[in-house]
Amino acid sequence: MPRSLLLFAALPALAGAYPLDGEGDSGIRRLEGYRQQQEETGGPRLAAGQLWSSDDIELGLANYDGPDFDALPEDPRLSKAITGMLRGRDPSYAMVVVDISDPGDIRWAGLRPDLRQNPGSVGKLMCMAGLFHALAAAFPDVEERARVLRESVSAAGGWVSNEIHVVPKWNETEQRNRYAVIVPSDRFRLSEWLDHAISASANGAGSVIWREAMLIRHFGADYPRSAAESEAFFRDTPKRELAELAAEVVSAPLREAGIDTANLQQGSFWTGVSKQKVPGRISYATPRELARLVFRIEEGRLVDRWSSLEMKKYMYLTKRRYRYSYAPELADSAVFFKSGSLYSCVPEAGFRCDKYMGNSRNLMNSVAAVEGAAAGDPHYIVALMSNVLRFNSAWDHSRIAAAVHETVRSYEQQTLKESASEKEIADSGKSESP
Repeated sequence: MPRSLLLFAALPALAGAYPLDGEGDSGIRRLEGYRQQQEETGGPRLAAGQLWSSDDIELGLANYDGPDFDALPEDPRLSKAITGMLRGRDPSYAMVVVDISDPGDIRWAGLRPDLRQNPGSVGKLMCMAGLFHALAAAFPDVEERARVLRESVSAAGGWVSNEIHVVPKWNETEQRNRYAVIVPSDRFRLSEWLDHAISASANGAGSVIWREAMLIRHFGADYPRSAAESEAFFRDTPKRELAELAAEVVSAPLREAGIDTANLQQGSFWTGVSKQKVPGRISYATPRELARLVFRIEEGRLVDRWSSLEMKKYMYLTKRRYRYSYAPELADSAVFFKSGSLYSCVPEAGFRCDKYMGNSRNLMNSVAAVEGAAAGDPHYIVALMSNVLRFNSAWDHSRIAAAVHETVRSYEQQTLKESASEKEIADSGKSESP
């Protein structure tokens, strides 16, 4: 399928999700700043796969009417390649690969596909699905849903705390983006909250989109309400009812799409203060169900076709590629991506706790759809999970990505590149910098 690549020649490496021509339709104002910067000289260039337009992004399985991918037998060549690729590595590695390049010949394979662990920030995809599901119920007309996303503005308020993820904030006076963490006084459009949650993985934004989904479920077509009315709802509703509503908001779209919520659940809000407002439960995921979630998006079955396409756009990675998506071998492919990590440490002689190198827990998870621009290029879904203690797995994930890409292209087992410079290893773990 030909792709009309936009000529963003000198766009800065930190961009975000959502296609870069989408500001008018989406209301995501930071895109204006990136368009202004495209003519600046000396900035790093985005890869070809990051320059697709909104019209280029389509659902790969929109007309698919076959069985679920895992109702089919595992492809023996793909299974052998994946097993061989990860042989000898930490036994916590688990993954599912689904080749959808030819919708008439879906192929898949998995290695420990039902290993279950906390998905970390990958769970923000479930909050996104909950928001779109609530919007669909309250506003059946898609144009009205788009308007609500584009025009409804809300403040972070007392739902954010200890934020570590920097987000781009459009400054109307200066006509440029400024970069900072989200604070309680910040006000963004609903589409921008969603963008910050998926592209920058900001925990405050993840809490806000879940909060707003609950408000839409409660107020229906009368949404949005004033900040005072919204806060009164959370203050006056019994905690048990809030917990039940929160769980229903994020689980209903999954159940309706035929996703197994016994193996995919976002249990709690993303910040300490929001967890005090709405009690939660445990979060968990398996590679199989994460792959199914993206499979449903490609089918147009997560909420509905319009919502699925919008969710795919929010996952489109136009920011600095990192972890799984860092692999230079993916440069010419579009990557629709979410990563999540969770680490913790206990005292250990001679060990210094560092980011993404926990000695008690060190979860790193990635889910992606990778899609080429030309006819015959591979199009596939990957869900990868690991828990390698005392080791930042970002570089390892990127090498697995490169090998998977060539495996789907050739159906031959690949050998992972083990050596790397210190810079390559460091860069593979950098998700953003203002």
